[in-house]
Amino acid sequence: MAPVEPPPTRWGLPPPSAADEHGVAGVGADLEPGTLLAAYRAGLFPMGLGGRGRGPMGWWSPDPRGVVPLDGLHRSRSLRKACRRYEVRVDTAFAEVVAGCADPTRDGAWITPAIADAYTRLHELGWAHSIEVWDEEGLAGGLYGVAVGGLFAGESMFHLRTDASKVALVALVDLLRDDGDARRLLDVQWATDHLRTLGAVEIPRPEYLERLAAALEAPLPSRWA
Repeated sequence: MAPVEPPPTRWGLPPPSAADEHGVAGVGADLEPGTLLAAYRAGLFPMGLGGRGRGPMGWWSPDPRGVVPLDGLHRSRSLRKACRRYEVRVDTAFAEVVAGCADPTRDGAWITPAIADAYTRLHELGWAHSIEVWDEEGLAGGLYGVAVGGLFAGESMFHLRTDASKVALVALVDLLRDDGDARRLLDVQWATDHLRTLGAVEIPRPEYLERLAAALEAPLPSRWA
């Protein structure tokens, strides 16, 4: 469905330039849909400052910022084979994908029940989306994030079978490239070693904010418009 604009946030969010050396620009506020959307539009995203994502809630703007260039995704031969092995679906199992990403046994787990609930509400309003990868055994992996105009802010990904999360990323990039709009932006927050193998790069905060402004002027991909 086309996204429904929620009531505006009651908070004054900090500018990205207020971020400290760790990338934290502010602490507090809430996880209401209007707050989350205001944050993404400003170049911020939420993550708890406590262990395993617990509070207090931090609002982050890392410098440099991790992005995946839509024309720079690395599709190895093995990954191309994996893409033929799985079935990809969109927005058919959002809660299951978030649960897979939130698995507390994962290293670096940070998705709390409050975060999961907040993004589920965004999904119900048409802003948060999941890319799911399936095989004969069921859900094999996937990712979820937030789409605002031409921005897709990737939040997390997981896999239960080999290369399933990578296949989800390939499908997402193809979805974002569907009409060739060069303003689209795939934000992955930090360019981890794993994401670098797939083509993620780091860009300075000022460049990210400039590209974000352009992306927000672009239309949603047709799949979500």
